[in-house]
Amino acid sequence: MKYPPFCDIIVIGITAQTEQDGKNITQKIHSYLKNRVVKENLGIILYQGMPAPIDKIKNKYRFRIIIKCKFGDDMIKLMEDVIAQYQETKEAKLGKVRMAIDLNPSNWY
Repeated sequence: MKYPPFCDIIVIGITAQTEQDGKNITQKIHSYLKNRVVKENLGIILYQGMPAPIDKIKNKYRFRIIIKCKFGDDMIKLMEDVIAQYQETKEAKLGKVRMAIDLNPSNWY
């Protein structure tokens, strides 16, 4: 059973001014997470980055990455590393893209 309360769900939400910027950041974050999951053999289920169900609001494009896991110190460290990777991108430095991380959201962005 891969749904709460048996596991936790983390949603990484990406909001961008252009669709291409949103896709690029989503792909970069997903690739980083995938490499970490494989390299460190983390017990998580990582879903491919995709447009949010409502993919455009107020001329901003929205994407999301969903992770199913048991939340603990290892996941906190992983999310801190994801934030650091995000802050290193040129799109984030220019303010073109925003990222939010939500644990067990009531809706999935």
